[in-house]
Amino acid sequence: MRHFYRSQLPPHEVLTRADAFFPEIALNALSTGARSRTFSGPLGVLKLSAKAEGGHYTFVEVQTDQMGESRLDRNVKRFFVTLHRKEDPRHTLEAAY
Repeated sequence: MRHFYRSQLPPHEVLTRADAFFPEIALNALSTGARSRTFSGPLGVLKLSAKAEGGHYTFVEVQTDQMGESRLDRNVKRFFVTLHRKEDPRHTLEAAY
């Protein structure tokens, strides 16, 4: 699956938060790049990249080796929520019905 998120955080802060978030769910960094990370663990393999986009946005793209809605994909979405909470601490999840 491929996921993306546009953040107002700078790329280095997104990567710092990814380094802190994914080891918590038992994913270990396999390799590091200037603006990308690869994590691997019992849930699968995840490739994350953070690129500065026009203006003040950072384009965060995550690819997993899982098909469908896996636990790893749900954790990626939780990571995006942590980024959103950093940008807006008042953000809460609400049901959409």
